[in-house]
Formats: sequence, C-alpha cells, structure tokens
Amino acid sequence: MDGDAIHSDLADEIHSVCRTTVGDELRSITYFTEDDVEQLYLRSDLEQTADLIGFAEHERLGFHSQSAYRNTQLGEYEATIRMFENGFLSRVIRGPHGVWVTTDDMSIERFEELTSALASVLDEYADSVDAPTPDGTDAA
Repeated sequence: MDGDAIHSDLADEIHSVCRTTVGDELRSITYFTEDDVEQLYLRSDLEQTADLIGFAEHERLGFHSQSAYRNTQLGEYEATIRMFENGFLSRVIRGPHGVWVTTDDMSIERFEELTSALASVLDEYADSVDAPTPDGTDAA
C-alpha cells in the first residue's frame, strides 16, 4: 500500500468516476490485483481500521470464481454487491484488476451506474497492469 500498485492516472480516473456516480454516499475506494491492494479514498468521518489485506484476500476470490458463472442463463458477471449493517460493498473486476467501493445506502440504479463506469475504466487500463504468469511472476 505504498502507492505503487496503481498508476496515478488510473487512480484519478477511478476516484473521479466514484465521486461522480456515488456522490456523498461514497465511503471508500480500494484498488486491487492478485498481488497488490491500495486504498484510494477513505471518507474523513470513518476510522482507518479496516483490514485491507483481509478484505483483499476475500475479494480476490472473484478473479477465480467468475468462471463458475460463465455460460449461465444469468449472462456475464458484472459486479458483486454485499449488504452490511452500516453500508454496502460493491466489487467490480475486469481482467487483471478490480475495485471495491463501500457506500452508504443507494438505489440499485446507482449501483448499476457505478458498475458500468468502473468496468469501463478498468477495461481501458487492463493492458497496463502486470498480470501474474502461471509460475507466479509478473509478465513483462
């Protein structure tokens, strides 16, 4: 979480998309890959006590579980939304990277807008992310 996990242009784009789509309901933004995790935003009224590594390990399961939903009548995977007592977590994964965003209560339409916007940005930058190779090293 030293700022090297994500290119600054991508970080700025993700932050802008989330602020525009979610507005004041935005709680936090975290970018992740198979190997890295970086919190891009945390609302000032929230404590910085979240276990990002623990969250990342759980959200990274999405890189592998997406294949379980392929070729179903539901269509292609778009996002995961989790409901909690004090808010929501929405995860979008595209290619070698993803973002999870925590929010206050929002309509499903706004979650759909957020998913679409994040998917677009992640797709645009997918080629710039070093994806791990089968032997665990980064592809150059």
